[in-house]
Amino acid sequence: MTSRSTAPAWAAALAGLTAAAVAVGVGQLAAGVIGGDSSPVVAVGNAAVDLSPAWLKNWAIATFGENDKTVLIGGIFVVIALLAAGFGVLARIRVGYGRLALLVFGVAGAWAAATRPDAGMLDVLPSLLAAWAGAAMLSRIFRRLEPVEVAEPVRETAEPDSAPLEQPPVMLAGDRLRTIDRRSLFTGVATGAGVAVVTGAAGVWLGGRNDVAAERAQVAAALPKPARPLPPLPAGVDFKIPNLAPFVTPNHDFYRVDTALALPNVDPNTWSLKIHGMVERPIELSFAELLKRPIVEADLTLTCVSNPVGGPYVGNARWLGVAMAGVLREAGIKAGADMLLSTSADGWTAGTPVEVVMDGRDALFAFAMNGEPLPVAHGFPVRQVVPGLYGYVSATKWVVDVNVTRFDQETAYWTDRGWDAKGPIKTQSRIDTPRNKTKPGRNVIAGVAWAQTKGIAKVEVKVDDGPWQEARLAEVPGLDTWRQWMIEVDLTTGLHTLSCRATDETGETQTNRGAPPEPSGATGYHRVLIETT
Repeated sequence: MTSRSTAPAWAAALAGLTAAAVAVGVGQLAAGVIGGDSSPVVAVGNAAVDLSPAWLKNWAIATFGENDKTVLIGGIFVVIALLAAGFGVLARIRVGYGRLALLVFGVAGAWAAATRPDAGMLDVLPSLLAAWAGAAMLSRIFRRLEPVEVAEPVRETAEPDSAPLEQPPVMLAGDRLRTIDRRSLFTGVATGAGVAVVTGAAGVWLGGRNDVAAERAQVAAALPKPARPLPPLPAGVDFKIPNLAPFVTPNHDFYRVDTALALPNVDPNTWSLKIHGMVERPIELSFAELLKRPIVEADLTLTCVSNPVGGPYVGNARWLGVAMAGVLREAGIKAGADMLLSTSADGWTAGTPVEVVMDGRDALFAFAMNGEPLPVAHGFPVRQVVPGLYGYVSATKWVVDVNVTRFDQETAYWTDRGWDAKGPIKTQSRIDTPRNKTKPGRNVIAGVAWAQTKGIAKVEVKVDDGPWQEARLAEVPGLDTWRQWMIEVDLTTGLHTLSCRATDETGETQTNRGAPPEPSGATGYHRVLIETT
């Protein structure tokens, strides 16, 4: 059909939606076969993340938290549905126009997949196959939208025995010119929906075969022991107060902020880490070779630069790994090198100051947290962990490459987007309880404070405009973890503002000057408004 269709707009829009559903399903199937981030939806989503301005990303993180990627994927499906309906309506003018729009959309998806840092030659195929399948389905359904030829009933003559007068086989006028066979249309839509469901489900199943659950279980069964195991945590490390963050953050509760819509599934049997650039002796290590090196155990708190004052993007764990400094010394860092440009399996990059990694702190190529192999969401099989720096300049997950270079020669993912190049963390404190409402009388105010590599020396709390009162501090195993604090105060009935501030072991106290997270981390006192009734 090449001329203008007489199909109603709703039917054309439904045809477009069905074509798009088939395209998404076929694209998912092809991506399941090929693997990686080649799914058209994921590829477009990743491109949207990369191309979004910093203010939009910050707003998404602040508004949706760790659900920002889920919201983005949902938004992409909404946009696809709206565009698909529009493509269907466009096809009323000429079906070729609708097919062309689908093909252009497919090419855009192929471009998004091809421009990923870790892209391969085959990654363009799912988007192109999706566009072809969608265009074919659109044509198929529009053939079902041809007007139905309804013959007029032949009127009987006044003389029953005489032959009827000859009538035209089709007589259509007015609204009947737009009559369509709805049964045929809905059969075509149902067929398309079935194809979309089957191909999409098959694609998800095939993609699931690429997960590394079995490999992770093998690592768990043979997890090496540290050369010098840490002693048990001090008895007073956790006040165990309701609603107070525990000293050790469970893996399933540990915050995650990354740019990947689809988590990389990296097989430790094929993983390798390359150390190159401004070094005397480039190194490439397999996972088995990494685990043969001296193993280090460390209690470390990680913090995200996107964390607002009092925010949730901070957590503490016991990590197991290999000292980054030892590997770099073996490679031999050349004079003048001041930056480690690390790259993840999905192409994300971070720039870490060389001096920070080499100054004696427990900077690790970590492969386990809290007694088990890294969860995939936290970088399995290997990630970087560097205390004292925000994660965007240090905590590369799924790390596969470290280029020893200079800050004046290279930039990383977030520094390209305006964030500070070196990212030292700021001393911070947070009120965990109470929040919103409590009862008048004696109340416990408690929270956590952190100043990695410096340690927390004091936390103070203020109620309304009253004096600062020093809180009781929990025990800690070292300077690189957060520290719980608590204080008991009397609260009268009504509204109260609670404030807290921390002082680190160097004598530096948090500033009361409020600043947003960008470009180098939020500052200010955490304040909580509560009502006592």
